[in-house]
Amino acid sequence: MNAASHSDSTRGGGRVAGGREAEVRAGVELTNLDAPLFDGAQATKRDLIDYLEFAGDRLVRQLRDRPLSVVRIRPGQEPFMQKNLPKYTPDWVRRVTVWAETSKREVTYALCDDVRTLLWFGNQRAVEYHPTLLLADHAQGPTHLILDLDPPEGGPFQHVVLAAELIRQALANDGLAGAVKTSGAKGVHVFVPIESGVPIEDVAAATRAIAARAERIDPALATTAFIREDRAGKVFLDSTRAGGATVVAAYSPRVRPGVPVSFPVEWAQLADISPADFTVRTAPKLLGEHDPWTREMPAPQALPADLIAEGHTIPVARVQAMHEGKRRARARRQT
Repeated sequence: MNAASHSDSTRGGGRVAGGREAEVRAGVELTNLDAPLFDGAQATKRDLIDYLEFAGDRLVRQLRDRPLSVVRIRPGQEPFMQKNLPKYTPDWVRRVTVWAETSKREVTYALCDDVRTLLWFGNQRAVEYHPTLLLADHAQGPTHLILDLDPPEGGPFQHVVLAAELIRQALANDGLAGAVKTSGAKGVHVFVPIESGVPIEDVAAATRAIAARAERIDPALATTAFIREDRAGKVFLDSTRAGGATVVAAYSPRVRPGVPVSFPVEWAQLADISPADFTVRTAPKLLGEHDPWTREMPAPQALPADLIAEGHTIPVARVQAMHEGKRRARARRQT
């Protein structure tokens, strides 16, 4: 069934408060579809829903069985990250309750396991979809090692492309391979699928080691410096996406002008694209019936022992940055 026929088969009329007609897709009543999605979006809520319905199963494959945080944006308000499901969430939305150590409370996350749930979120103006790196069954450990590459302020995307190739080379040097996608903002994400059962601390260590090895290949281009003022105009190789962290899913829209999409690309195509090429309006034509993220993703791989061992010698970036920030603050007070 093509995208158009799928869309037609799931739309129908319905009534909402005040007697107004509402569209119904996949059993979800949709409201205010022709309203602007947010200031500067250059898109309507209908554009978002149309895209989510089109991306449908492909996006759900990235979200299934993973505690989900979403970025919502109400008219006239700033975007906000929603983790805990609101009380009015339908009973049919699957969920999991997780103890949050940082906030010392239980958080009830959605498990977006079907298109119906995805469209319900879209109707709540959930634009961005950020699943955890861990499945709801934490015993399996992280499923991917992830590097997040960010250009310096005003830096060209081409520099990010070159930095991504450094990551690719560092991985290849240890017999590993990954898939790449635009972040939907200015950078890219490299995902390396790993075998299940690896402890979170070892995956985090291996991620730090890959970033450090990539930096050593070309230190004039890329840096692992967590403190922004120390990056000296270089591409930041962020190795902190580990453990219970989240990362925006492949195919997820972003709250940015034009509503860009985090879009999978082939390594050979990376130098020829711009993140702005992929939006909720352009992505359907570019995707067609394909699922490039699944196609380009390697099979799960074992993490080499040397990589993990080196990573455990590298300080955790956030912790190191916190201590360094305090040291610099003391130095400023003493001058």
